[in-house]
Amino acid sequence: MFSYRFAMIIQIPVPDSCKLNCVSIILLMNVLKRYLKFSLKRSSQLQGTMAAATQVLACDSTSIVFSLDDQVAISSPETLAALRTAASCLKDFLPVAFPTETVYGLGAIALNAAAALKIFSTKGRPADNPLIVHVSSRRMLQTLLPQNYALSPSYELLIEHFWPGPLTLLFPCDHSLIPDVITAGQPTVAIRMPSHPVARALIAVTDAPLAAPSANSSGKPSPTRAEHVLNDLNGKITVILDGGPCEVGLESTVVDGLHEDGNIRILRPGGITVEDIKRVLVNGFSDVDRPIPQILVHRRDFRDDALEQAPTTPGMKYRHYSPSVPVTLMRISDAPLGIEPLSPSAFLKDLKRSIPHSPDTLRVGLLMPSDSILMKSLISDTTIQWHEFPLGLVSEPAIIARRLFDGLLTLERDGVDLILVEEVPEENEGLAIMNRVKKAAGSSQWITIP
Repeated sequence: MFSYRFAMIIQIPVPDSCKLNCVSIILLMNVLKRYLKFSLKRSSQLQGTMAAATQVLACDSTSIVFSLDDQVAISSPETLAALRTAASCLKDFLPVAFPTETVYGLGAIALNAAAALKIFSTKGRPADNPLIVHVSSRRMLQTLLPQNYALSPSYELLIEHFWPGPLTLLFPCDHSLIPDVITAGQPTVAIRMPSHPVARALIAVTDAPLAAPSANSSGKPSPTRAEHVLNDLNGKITVILDGGPCEVGLESTVVDGLHEDGNIRILRPGGITVEDIKRVLVNGFSDVDRPIPQILVHRRDFRDDALEQAPTTPGMKYRHYSPSVPVTLMRISDAPLGIEPLSPSAFLKDLKRSIPHSPDTLRVGLLMPSDSILMKSLISDTTIQWHEFPLGLVSEPAIIARRLFDGLLTLERDGVDLILVEEVPEENEGLAIMNRVKKAAGSSQWITIP
């Protein structure tokens, strides 16, 4: 590039009629030089801004207290400042990641279609996958419901016992309030009240219900720590509120109690178990002259193909919870007729033959209960490099649930070639655990217990 200095050094005789044009050219070159210098500096500043775009703001959950009438008090100035920063982003239609008791959520104001659309574009989420709306109080819930709608006795019992908490309920949707993008055009809307103090406080400080799926790229394992969100969405969102690891570790249970038969249909098992719901309903209806509702679990007690094609709640239609490496479910329960289980050694032999890996060694992640009787038989094969992530005791499924997604994400970052997950009994939290594992796994194999 010619510079102004270079132009001044070269002496070229020119006619007087051309001198003005030459001076103009020199001045123009000088202006261009300064403009380019400014542009490069500005570009560098913008790149630095983008690299540091995602702030992680720590929040102290113990500093947040809700009164009996759902008023929030926040004693930590740092936590209050973080919540106000996040609320400001939400009001500017920027999605914010925040902790809940289930998993970290990616929130936007639920009453604004433009804000909610940012969730879909950030995650790469299909438009026909509806969102769950989060509220901070019963009062906020009432503002979202149709005027003439009254809660059923079943819903009253479930809200009384499990809200705030990991339970989502389907309600009739008031489409004059809630945009179709939230419900995927369905006549119902899924709503819950989170129990995590940071989540509930964020909703209260924003003074608006928040639509929020899990804060991850669509199809990946749900994040249960702020670092999981940062590893996935760094630079795509402005703020992550760090409230520590999630207590439950799996998404909320979704209940549909809107059918005329009065029965409770569990569309997605989660943080509240089928046994918990049954106990509350049995106790609640025992003193009234009314039949106790049946509890029906989707794909266990009933199947609705139309519902799976046009879901009313997340987690029903698409494959979810899958890391970037293959996941195989190891089944140790009785195999169905016609399926011959493999011995552990035969299973590993097949793995080595079928899974692409480096010439040196096959790296396999083990996501298994701490007291697994299968693990010893597997790790005796020293030709495989094992990466263990103990989940907890089989007798403590709540702990296994809490560690499941963390284990999938940790083993993925460890660079394993494959993750093996051992089956757990489908009782209590085990039902939700196996729901997630079956969706994450690309294959399964029955294995004989030594």
